[in-house]
Amino acid sequence: MTTALERRTDQGAPVLGPKAPPPRRRSWFAREPAWPLVALLVPWPLWWALGLPSYIFVLLAIPMAYHMYLWKARYGRVIRMPPGFGLWLLYLVVMFFGVAMLHEDAPGTLPGGIFSHMVASWGLRAVAYIAATIILLYAGNLTESEMPRKRLAWMLGLIAIYALVFGLAAVADPGFHFTSPLAKLVPSSIQQADVTISSALHPALTQKQTFGGVGRPAAPFAYSNGWGNNLAITLPWLIVGWWVLGTRRQRKICGAILAVAIVPIVFSFDRGLWVGLVLAAGYMAVRLSAKNPKLLAGFIGLVLVGVAVVALSPLMSLITARINKGSSNAGRTNQAVIALEGAKTSPILGYGDTRREQGGSNSIAVGKSANCPSCGNNSVGSHGQLWLLIFANGFLGAFFYFAFFGYGIWQFRRDKTPYGYAGILVLLLSFVFSTVYLAVGPTLTFMMLSYALLWRNDTSRREELAASVPDGPALGMGNRGDRPPAGVPA
Repeated sequence: MTTALERRTDQGAPVLGPKAPPPRRRSWFAREPAWPLVALLVPWPLWWALGLPSYIFVLLAIPMAYHMYLWKARYGRVIRMPPGFGLWLLYLVVMFFGVAMLHEDAPGTLPGGIFSHMVASWGLRAVAYIAATIILLYAGNLTESEMPRKRLAWMLGLIAIYALVFGLAAVADPGFHFTSPLAKLVPSSIQQADVTISSALHPALTQKQTFGGVGRPAAPFAYSNGWGNNLAITLPWLIVGWWVLGTRRQRKICGAILAVAIVPIVFSFDRGLWVGLVLAAGYMAVRLSAKNPKLLAGFIGLVLVGVAVVALSPLMSLITARINKGSSNAGRTNQAVIALEGAKTSPILGYGDTRREQGGSNSIAVGKSANCPSCGNNSVGSHGQLWLLIFANGFLGAFFYFAFFGYGIWQFRRDKTPYGYAGILVLLLSFVFSTVYLAVGPTLTFMMLSYALLWRNDTSRREELAASVPDGPALGMGNRGDRPPAGVPA
């Protein structure tokens, strides 16, 4: 006779306890913890069409933070920090305390200002930095089974493909634009007051600035300078994810894209992009010369073919015309001077956020007016991340910011894998571009994902080394904190 808690198997053996309930099927979101990264990168043209390219990374950072909370609180999973993360945290501390300086007037800028507007601007920038931090930690803590490094590199390379395809479309139809469906939900007063929101809600293939009678490619980003910056830092991942580590089909797509890439790159009239690509070629030549002379010879041959195509085509005349027409040089110089003067008067915290410069680039008497709404009064720091940092966060904040990325370059300098080559190049370009491009928003996100790939690749190499050495993990060479316990969902 059996008790109420006893049951028998088909073989007649008694088993104590109630019948176990069937395992609950986990949702797709639980089984695919990397979905926020996929949703961020793969449908990027959709976010551009909806007017969200400058905000989608903030929205998707929320589920990333929630995932990490569950990893820690529910499963006891260790949340690792990347090398040099303390430097980045120090930058965030300086940035946060900078809110105390928003009421101060900076030399060379318009006095006064609406304090609530400055707080809102500071808050949006702070949220962007926090979101980028979350994305760095999230991407770096995903395991190889959850998000393979190759897949992440492939998705970053996909952004470069989007930029080049839209760049070709911009050359073909520079006047194409439309109104985002989300524009109906945003009051017209807000759209008129904020040019960033207005431009995002009215996507266009090109920015209004023209050189040689054509607009500069901007899509699928908000501005033409953002197009050049983001293309430059995702091109290395296109080569790694689609060519070096890609399938035969992916190599064909990559080759076709790179074959026509010179057209939108030249028509971008982006001198910063051109300089960055030349320096990137020099960097790769140095790295490859130390590894394999045959690879170096092939790379030099490819570069020479590209140079010959440009030199023997009408594209060369466009490049020459752009170099001789430096219409923005005076404005950039003036803003750099104002930023430096501001940093001298507030070297520790800066002024918290940007300010409007007095007048225009050539005279303080040239400012906005009813007849010229685009004249003068530009935002200090809008022409380069370096100038924004030293003005808004002082010399101290700028030091911690660049020290973080510089530490990454030094920490991963011995990584001679494709991930190492591409990741280090992206971080190096961030220093080059800091004088001419802003790196808040999508650009900083792509930089953080590049840092995460370097970090994860370094961790993987250390674990492989530890596995090849007897008692390796006992020597502290392995780190299993990034994996959930056996049988625990990620």
